Amino acid sequence: MASGPRFLGYEGRDMAVKSSTKKRLMELGISEPHAHRLADDANMDAIKRMTVEQVAKKLELDMESQDLENVMAVIREQINSRKRSRTGRITLSRKAILDSDIPTGDDRFNVLNHILVPHHELVPVEEEETSLAPWDMMVNNGDGSKRLAKELLPKILITDPAIQAIKESVELENDELPAGWLTNRVVRIVRYSRSAGSSTAFRLIVESA
Repeated sequence: MASGPRFLGYEGRDMAVKSSTKKRLMELGISEPHAHRLADDANMDAIKRMTVEQVAKKLELDMESQDLENVMAVIREQINSRKRSRTGRITLSRKAILDSDIPTGDDRFNVLNHILVPHHELVPVEEEETSLAPWDMMVNNGDGSKRLAKELLPKILITDPAIQAIKESVELENDELPAGWLTNRVVRIVRYSRSAGSSTAFRLIVESA
């Protein structure tokens, strides 16, 4: 018995792909292979909540890839179009979304997906020294040992909405973290620009200024 059409390179995954979501992504200008990967087990609402890092991982693209920037531009435009549609007018793009793509339950907007918010990610503790190595932030202790002088970094409050989004995401996966676990951690912030490319900065998470 002949099987239905398959997409080269994605054997075994086609059954998990939501054809309506894939079609919508292609209509928005995303290439078929990328639309196929994004629509794998995800509807439009889930895709809009993805961080840049999550999209890059799903598409198997480098963080500084032009393809990734193009895809994120499409996703951010859809986030903005949803905000504009809240005025009461129903746009063609909004009407085209199927019921299966409308969020249910208590899903909340992730501030990290806003077009004006740069990419934020928590630097693993064991990688802090390596990540900050270009700035030579190792200082001597009185006993002759060395330590990473993270206090020299610019600060970001733990109450910052982007930091709170990261905190909630991590705590959803690990409910045994001690109180105050996020204080004195380092966050990497990557800003993207079509003209200047990307720039990376680091901030130290603090409880008060």
